[in-house]
Amino acid sequence: MGPEAARRAPNMSLSELVRHYRSQAGEFGRPIALSAFPLDHDEIERIFSSYDEDYHISRFFHFSEAGGLKFLINGIAATHVSLDGEIESIL
Repeated sequence: MGPEAARRAPNMSLSELVRHYRSQAGEFGRPIALSAFPLDHDEIERIFSSYDEDYHISRFFHFSEAGGLKFLINGIAATHVSLDGEIESIL
């Protein structure tokens, strides 16, 4: 893995991300604040941007902008994310 790939690689696995989402949202489809993830601001932007670049993963992510701390996910402002339950099919 080259330095660029290492810099872009998520340090929270998709399974961990989904598990944390479920613990915060209670059920799939409910938006939670991106700031609820136990990562710093830059890590949240990097991890979600990385997952958002992968079609097989990103189709289950739904970003929205409401009140709260803003993050740039691939250059688009977002404050919240919700996940479709079908994401479990790729874990």
